[in-house]
Amino acid sequence: MREIVNLLPGRVKWLLFVCFCSLQLWGQDLHYSQFYNSPQNVNPALTGMFQGTYRYTGSMRDQWRFVPVPWFTMSGAFDTKFAAKNNEKLLFGAGLNLNHDRQGDSKMNLSTLNLQLATHYVLSPKHIFSGGLTLGFASRGFDTRSLTWDKQWDGEVFNGNWSSGEAFGALERIYFLETGFGLNYRYQRSPRTYVDMGTSVLHLLEPNQAFYSNRNAHLPQRYSLSLISSLRIADALDLQIHALQQYQASYEETLVGALVKFYLSQARGKQIHLHAGLGYRTSESLIPTAAIQYNNIYVGLSYDVDTNNYNDIVGSNKGGLEVHVRYIFTKVESLRNAKVCPIY
Repeated sequence: MREIVNLLPGRVKWLLFVCFCSLQLWGQDLHYSQFYNSPQNVNPALTGMFQGTYRYTGSMRDQWRFVPVPWFTMSGAFDTKFAAKNNEKLLFGAGLNLNHDRQGDSKMNLSTLNLQLATHYVLSPKHIFSGGLTLGFASRGFDTRSLTWDKQWDGEVFNGNWSSGEAFGALERIYFLETGFGLNYRYQRSPRTYVDMGTSVLHLLEPNQAFYSNRNAHLPQRYSLSLISSLRIADALDLQIHALQQYQASYEETLVGALVKFYLSQARGKQIHLHAGLGYRTSESLIPTAAIQYNNIYVGLSYDVDTNNYNDIVGSNKGGLEVHVRYIFTKVESLRNAKVCPIY
């Protein structure tokens, strides 16, 4: 089969590539290889689950840039936590999450703005149960101005001034409600040794995303199971293990990986950590990952090295670049007015 594909003209290879991707990925949602650096996209119950007062994150994924239909994804998020006034065992998390995903010549895109709310119940200093909700607004659209049509061919050359003959304007867009729910359990022995195990469902109401009002194209629910754990191995060394399993209609994804964290400096105000590791996705992608953290500023970088059939068609092993940036701000209250909150 590979020998036959290699004999085909380049443009035919691209066409086969696009068609094959469409068959395999029609149900795929936004996803990150470094999913642990975009927790609100994985499970709303992780909202506010961090050490500090305010958390700001930014994420970017640039996938399949080497083909004519690249996929580009970006996200921005904010979350915080606060204690209940009359119950020291109860904490609340709140956050906002903005996502934008775009692919193809028509710039098919999905934009969402979500509000996440979470409740954390501290059963004991080592055991925390959490539940979270997602409520948001989503918009899906495409731009036809960069597309060409058969009716714009005059027999000799392409004429962009001719009408396409299609029954839509320059931009088509629909809007729908986004909903989700999640649960999480955390076991924490120390700030550097903990385990998060969670499950969540997105598109809870299965909104209709059809561009025609008389059609039904319901967005299938997406189910996720996640594991994020950190273990202190030595004074200057931690091991992180993470795994994610997702189901959406006929689409299924499994992602596993590990990171080693080196603490170059632990001096107050001069903390420096270096992270290095490798992940694997069941679409036959290897994911080398590196990160650096200076005090409360974190930058993570990874690159998906695809070794699947898509690359057999186009003769390349290129994949997707991914970058995550995080900043955590810790507010210092006066001891006279402060109420002690458990540190995650």
